[in-house]
Amino acid sequence: MTIDVSGAPKDWRIVGLHHVAFAHAAGSGPEDALCQVLDVSAHQESGPGFVERMFPVGGAFVQTLEASGEGVIQRFIDERGPGLHHVAFEVDGIDPALASLRARGVRLVDQEARPGGMGSRIAFVHPSAFGGMLVELVEPAPAEPTG
Repeated sequence: MTIDVSGAPKDWRIVGLHHVAFAHAAGSGPEDALCQVLDVSAHQESGPGFVERMFPVGGAFVQTLEASGEGVIQRFIDERGPGLHHVAFEVDGIDPALASLRARGVRLVDQEARPGGMGSRIAFVHPSAFGGMLVELVEPAPAEPTG
């Protein structure tokens, strides 16, 4: 499918790579190696059937998704084995991004943004829109006020 974006006004944009996610079975992931090699600790949260860990790497993250029970991560591992799960791009406005993509006929997994890790708002774009690659859009949590 080709999507014509010529002349289409855009009230949102991708501002960077947010994270790359790796799915794995319980107890078999790269977390220890990442902690040692990167010399960082991870932010950890639990989701339905998985544990998410975010390792800071420069201005982005490496995310590990450890299956901890039945759910999307375990199904992914059962079907494909451990490996790259998705790529996430940071956007400067997730609601206008989703509205624009819907209006252009891009297939979405999430029609509306939902809560994500670290206070973010997220939505997934269907792999068919990216040649088989699952893409997540991330609007990070608002920055804490300083001073």
